[in-house]
Amino acid sequence: MKNILIPTDFSENSWNAITYALSFFKRVKCNFYLLHVSPFEEMIGGDSFYGSKKTVLEKSTQSDKEQMQLLLKRIEKLSLNTKHNFFSSNEYIFFVDAIRKQVKEKNIDLIVMGTKGASGIKEKTIGSNTGDVITKVKCPVLVIPEKATYSKPKEIAFPTDYNMYYKSRVLNTIMDTLSLNEAALRVLHVAKKEKELTDRQRKNKDFLDDSIDEIEHSFHFLSNPNIEEAIQCFVESRDIDMITMIAKNLNFFQRILFHPTVEKISYHINIPFLVLHE
Repeated sequence: MKNILIPTDFSENSWNAITYALSFFKRVKCNFYLLHVSPFEEMIGGDSFYGSKKTVLEKSTQSDKEQMQLLLKRIEKLSLNTKHNFFSSNEYIFFVDAIRKQVKEKNIDLIVMGTKGASGIKEKTIGSNTGDVITKVKCPVLVIPEKATYSKPKEIAFPTDYNMYYKSRVLNTIMDTLSLNEAALRVLHVAKKEKELTDRQRKNKDFLDDSIDEIEHSFHFLSNPNIEEAIQCFVESRDIDMITMIAKNLNFFQRILFHPTVEKISYHINIPFLVLHE
Protein backbone atom coordinates (compact mmCIF):
# COMPACT_ATOMS: atom_id res chain seq x y z
CA MET A 1 0.00 0.00 0.00
CA LYS A 2 1.49 3.33 -1.08
CA ASN A 3 0.76 6.56 0.78
CA ILE A 4 0.48 9.49 -1.64
CA LEU A 5 0.18 13.11 -0.50
CA ILE A 6 -1.49 15.56 -2.91
CA PRO A 7 -1.56 19.22 -1.81
CA THR A 8 -4.44 21.11 -3.42
CA ASP A 9 -5.52 24.73 -3.67
CA PHE A 10 -8.72 23.63 -5.47
CA SER A 11 -7.47 25.02 -8.79
CA GLU A 12 -7.72 23.23 -12.13
CA ASN A 13 -3.95 22.98 -11.99
CA SER A 14 -4.05 20.91 -8.80
CA TRP A 15 -6.98 18.91 -10.23
CA ASN A 16 -4.73 17.96 -13.14
CA ALA A 17 -2.18 16.64 -10.62
CA ILE A 18 -4.89 14.57 -8.92
CA THR A 19 -6.15 12.97 -12.14
CA TYR A 20 -2.57 12.27 -13.25
CA ALA A 21 -1.79 10.57 -9.93
CA LEU A 22 -4.94 8.42 -10.09
CA SER A 23 -4.01 7.24 -13.58
CA PHE A 24 -0.33 6.78 -12.76
CA PHE A 25 -1.15 4.52 -9.79
CA LYS A 26 -4.14 2.86 -11.42
CA ARG A 27 -2.87 -0.66 -10.68
CA VAL A 28 -1.48 0.09 -7.22
CA LYS A 29 -3.18 0.01 -3.84
CA CYS A 30 -2.92 3.56 -2.55
CA ASN A 31 -4.02 5.85 0.22
CA PHE A 32 -4.38 9.33 -1.26
CA TYR A 33 -4.12 12.13 1.28
CA LEU A 34 -5.57 15.37 -0.06
CA LEU A 35 -4.22 18.38 1.80
CA HIS A 36 -5.27 22.01 1.66
CA VAL A 37 -3.06 24.54 3.41
CA SER A 38 -4.55 27.96 4.11
CA PRO A 39 -2.02 30.79 3.79
CA PHE A 40 -0.76 31.16 7.34
CA GLU A 41 -0.03 34.86 6.85
CA GLU A 42 -3.78 35.47 6.54
CA MET A 43 -4.40 33.65 9.79
CA ILE A 44 -1.89 35.66 11.83
CA GLY A 45 -2.75 39.11 10.54
CA GLY A 46 -4.53 41.71 12.66
CA ASP A 47 -8.23 42.49 12.69
CA SER A 48 -9.59 42.72 9.17
CA PHE A 49 -12.57 43.99 7.25
CA TYR A 50 -14.33 40.74 8.15
CA GLY A 51 -13.79 41.10 11.88
CA SER A 52 -11.43 39.54 14.41
CA LYS A 53 -8.75 36.93 13.72
CA LYS A 54 -11.01 34.30 15.24
CA THR A 55 -13.85 35.22 12.87
CA VAL A 56 -11.54 35.15 9.84
CA LEU A 57 -10.24 31.71 10.85
CA GLU A 58 -13.77 30.35 11.32
CA LYS A 59 -14.91 31.66 7.94
CA SER A 60 -11.80 30.32 6.22
CA THR A 61 -12.11 26.93 7.93
CA GLN A 62 -15.73 26.51 6.86
CA SER A 63 -15.00 27.55 3.28
CA ASP A 64 -12.03 25.17 3.04
CA LYS A 65 -14.06 22.25 4.34
CA GLU A 66 -16.84 22.94 1.84
CA GLN A 67 -14.39 23.11 -1.06
CA MET A 68 -12.71 19.90 0.06
CA GLN A 69 -16.09 18.11 0.12
CA LEU A 70 -16.80 19.36 -3.40
CA LEU A 71 -13.39 18.09 -4.48
CA LEU A 72 -14.06 14.63 -3.01
CA LYS A 73 -17.42 14.51 -4.81
CA ARG A 74 -15.70 15.45 -8.06
CA ILE A 75 -13.27 12.57 -7.57
CA GLU A 76 -16.17 10.20 -6.89
CA LYS A 77 -17.61 11.02 -10.32
CA LEU A 78 -14.51 9.52 -11.92
CA SER A 79 -14.46 5.77 -12.50
CA LEU A 80 -13.75 4.70 -8.94
CA ASN A 81 -10.83 2.39 -8.35
CA THR A 82 -11.36 -0.07 -5.49
CA LYS A 83 -7.59 -0.02 -4.91
CA HIS A 84 -7.72 3.65 -3.96
CA ASN A 85 -8.68 5.20 -0.61
CA PHE A 86 -9.08 8.94 -0.09
CA PHE A 87 -8.53 11.06 3.00
CA SER A 88 -8.64 14.83 3.37
CA SER A 89 -7.29 17.40 5.79
CA ASN A 90 -6.86 21.15 6.15
CA GLU A 91 -3.88 22.81 7.81
CA TYR A 92 -3.39 26.36 9.04
CA ILE A 93 0.38 26.50 9.41
CA PHE A 94 3.15 27.47 7.02
CA PHE A 95 3.04 25.44 3.81
CA VAL A 96 6.33 23.54 4.10
CA ASP A 97 5.66 22.82 7.79
CA ALA A 98 2.27 21.36 6.84
CA ILE A 99 3.85 19.13 4.20
CA ARG A 100 6.55 17.91 6.60
CA LYS A 101 3.92 17.17 9.23
CA GLN A 102 1.86 15.08 6.79
CA VAL A 103 4.91 13.22 5.47
CA LYS A 104 5.86 12.20 9.01
CA GLU A 105 2.38 11.42 10.35
CA LYS A 106 1.09 9.55 7.29
CA ASN A 107 4.36 7.85 6.38
CA ILE A 108 4.15 9.38 2.91
CA ASP A 109 5.97 7.62 0.05
CA LEU A 110 5.43 10.29 -2.60
CA ILE A 111 4.15 13.85 -2.92
CA VAL A 112 2.31 14.76 -6.13
CA MET A 113 2.06 18.47 -6.91
CA GLY A 114 0.74 20.49 -9.80
CA THR A 115 2.65 23.53 -10.94
CA LYS A 116 1.62 26.45 -13.08
CA GLY A 117 4.63 26.60 -15.35
CA ALA A 118 6.09 29.76 -16.83
CA SER A 119 3.42 32.05 -15.38
CA GLY A 120 4.51 31.20 -11.82
CA ILE A 121 6.16 33.33 -9.18
CA LYS A 122 9.09 35.50 -10.34
CA GLU A 123 8.74 34.18 -13.89
CA LYS A 124 10.10 30.83 -12.82
CA THR A 125 8.80 27.63 -14.31
CA ILE A 126 8.12 26.17 -10.88
CA GLY A 127 5.84 28.01 -8.45
CA SER A 128 7.15 28.98 -5.03
CA ASN A 129 5.26 26.36 -3.00
CA THR A 130 6.31 23.52 -5.28
CA GLY A 131 9.88 24.81 -5.34
CA ASP A 132 9.96 24.96 -1.53
CA VAL A 133 8.68 21.39 -1.20
CA ILE A 134 11.21 20.08 -3.73
CA THR A 135 14.17 21.71 -2.00
CA LYS A 136 13.11 21.58 1.67
CA VAL A 137 11.18 18.32 2.16
CA LYS A 138 13.12 15.05 2.02
CA CYS A 139 10.48 13.04 0.19
CA PRO A 140 10.13 12.09 -3.50
CA VAL A 141 8.01 14.64 -5.39
CA LEU A 142 6.21 14.06 -8.67
CA VAL A 143 5.73 17.49 -10.27
CA ILE A 144 2.86 17.68 -12.77
CA PRO A 145 3.03 20.74 -15.07
CA GLU A 146 -0.23 22.43 -16.03
CA LYS A 147 -0.17 21.09 -19.61
CA ALA A 148 0.87 17.54 -18.79
CA THR A 149 -1.66 14.88 -19.72
CA TYR A 150 -1.33 11.30 -18.57
CA SER A 151 -0.04 8.64 -20.88
CA LYS A 152 1.72 5.56 -19.63
CA PRO A 153 5.42 6.48 -19.45
CA LYS A 154 7.50 4.42 -21.83
CA GLU A 155 10.75 6.39 -21.73
CA ILE A 156 12.03 8.15 -18.60
CA ALA A 157 15.05 10.45 -18.86
CA PHE A 158 17.58 10.63 -16.04
CA PRO A 159 19.93 13.63 -16.43
CA THR A 160 23.05 13.18 -14.31
CA ASP A 161 26.68 14.28 -14.26
CA TYR A 162 27.83 11.02 -12.57
CA ASN A 163 29.42 13.04 -9.77
CA MET A 164 27.39 11.40 -7.02
CA TYR A 165 27.10 7.94 -5.56
CA TYR A 166 23.60 6.59 -6.22
CA LYS A 167 22.14 5.47 -2.92
CA SER A 168 19.72 2.56 -2.62
CA ARG A 169 16.76 4.80 -1.65
CA VAL A 170 17.06 6.70 -4.93
CA LEU A 171 17.65 3.61 -7.05
CA ASN A 172 14.72 1.76 -5.47
CA THR A 173 12.33 4.62 -6.27
CA ILE A 174 13.57 4.75 -9.87
CA MET A 175 13.26 0.97 -10.22
CA ASP A 176 9.73 0.99 -8.74
CA THR A 177 8.65 3.70 -11.16
CA LEU A 178 10.12 1.88 -14.15
CA SER A 179 8.67 -1.49 -13.14
CA LEU A 180 5.24 -0.01 -12.50
CA ASN A 181 5.12 1.38 -16.03
CA GLU A 182 7.29 -1.20 -17.80
CA ALA A 183 9.32 1.79 -18.92
CA ALA A 184 12.93 2.20 -20.07
CA LEU A 185 15.45 4.51 -18.41
CA ARG A 186 17.51 6.82 -20.62
CA VAL A 187 20.50 8.12 -18.65
CA LEU A 188 21.70 11.45 -20.03
CA HIS A 189 25.03 13.13 -19.39
CA VAL A 190 25.30 16.73 -20.59
CA ALA A 191 28.62 18.59 -20.69
CA LYS A 192 29.88 21.75 -22.35
CA LYS A 193 32.35 19.71 -24.36
CA GLU A 194 33.15 16.05 -24.77
CA LYS A 195 35.88 14.79 -22.47
CA GLU A 196 36.71 11.59 -20.66
CA LEU A 197 34.95 10.87 -17.39
CA THR A 198 36.98 11.12 -14.22
CA ASP A 199 37.66 7.94 -12.24
CA ARG A 200 34.93 8.93 -9.81
CA GLN A 201 32.39 9.57 -12.57
CA ARG A 202 33.26 6.27 -14.28
CA LYS A 203 32.88 4.29 -11.05
CA ASN A 204 29.50 5.92 -10.35
CA LYS A 205 28.33 5.25 -13.89
CA ASP A 206 29.40 1.59 -13.70
CA PHE A 207 27.66 1.20 -10.35
CA LEU A 208 24.47 2.71 -11.80
CA ASP A 209 24.71 0.38 -14.80
CA ASP A 210 25.05 -2.68 -12.56
CA SER A 211 22.29 -1.56 -10.19
CA ILE A 212 19.65 -1.18 -12.89
CA ASP A 213 20.78 -4.20 -14.89
CA GLU A 214 17.36 -5.87 -14.63
CA ILE A 215 15.50 -3.12 -16.45
CA GLU A 216 15.88 -1.70 -19.95
CA HIS A 217 18.24 1.27 -19.95
CA SER A 218 20.79 3.08 -22.08
CA PHE A 219 23.42 5.79 -21.65
CA HIS A 220 23.56 8.96 -23.71
CA PHE A 221 25.84 11.98 -23.99
CA LEU A 222 25.14 15.45 -25.37
CA SER A 223 27.65 18.25 -25.77
CA ASN A 224 26.01 21.63 -25.26
CA PRO A 225 26.96 24.66 -23.13
CA ASN A 226 23.26 25.13 -22.42
CA ILE A 227 21.91 22.26 -20.29
CA GLU A 228 18.28 23.29 -20.82
CA GLU A 229 18.62 23.19 -24.61
CA ALA A 230 20.26 19.78 -24.42
CA ILE A 231 17.44 18.42 -22.26
CA GLN A 232 14.85 19.89 -24.64
CA CYS A 233 16.56 18.29 -27.64
CA PHE A 234 16.76 14.93 -25.87
CA VAL A 235 13.10 15.05 -24.76
CA GLU A 236 11.96 15.77 -28.31
CA SER A 237 14.23 13.28 -30.08
CA ARG A 238 13.44 10.40 -27.71
CA ASP A 239 9.78 11.26 -27.11
CA ILE A 240 10.47 11.30 -23.35
CA ASP A 241 7.40 10.92 -21.07
CA MET A 242 8.98 11.80 -17.72
CA ILE A 243 12.21 13.24 -16.31
CA THR A 244 13.68 12.05 -13.02
CA MET A 245 16.40 13.85 -11.09
CA ILE A 246 18.19 13.80 -7.76
CA ALA A 247 17.88 17.02 -5.76
CA LYS A 248 21.46 17.02 -4.51
CA ASN A 249 23.62 18.88 -6.99
CA LEU A 250 21.59 22.08 -6.66
CA ASN A 251 23.40 24.02 -9.36
CA PHE A 252 22.85 21.29 -11.96
CA PHE A 253 19.37 20.49 -10.67
CA GLN A 254 18.08 24.06 -10.45
CA ARG A 255 19.36 24.96 -13.91
CA ILE A 256 17.15 22.25 -15.36
CA LEU A 257 14.06 22.64 -13.20
CA PHE A 258 14.02 26.29 -12.12
CA HIS A 259 15.01 27.97 -15.35
CA PRO A 260 13.34 31.33 -16.12
CA THR A 261 10.96 31.53 -19.05
CA VAL A 262 12.66 30.67 -22.33
CA GLU A 263 10.44 30.44 -25.38
CA LYS A 264 12.09 27.43 -27.01
CA ILE A 265 12.31 25.44 -23.76
CA SER A 266 8.98 23.69 -23.28
CA TYR A 267 9.70 20.52 -21.32
CA HIS A 268 8.87 22.41 -18.11
CA ILE A 269 5.23 22.82 -19.06
CA ASN A 270 4.32 19.37 -20.39
CA ILE A 271 6.74 16.76 -18.98
CA PRO A 272 6.28 15.49 -15.39
CA PHE A 273 9.35 15.60 -13.13
CA LEU A 274 10.09 12.95 -10.50
CA VAL A 275 12.43 14.59 -7.99
CA LEU A 276 14.29 12.25 -5.66
CA HIS A 277 16.13 12.77 -2.36
CA GLU A 278 18.86 10.67 -0.83
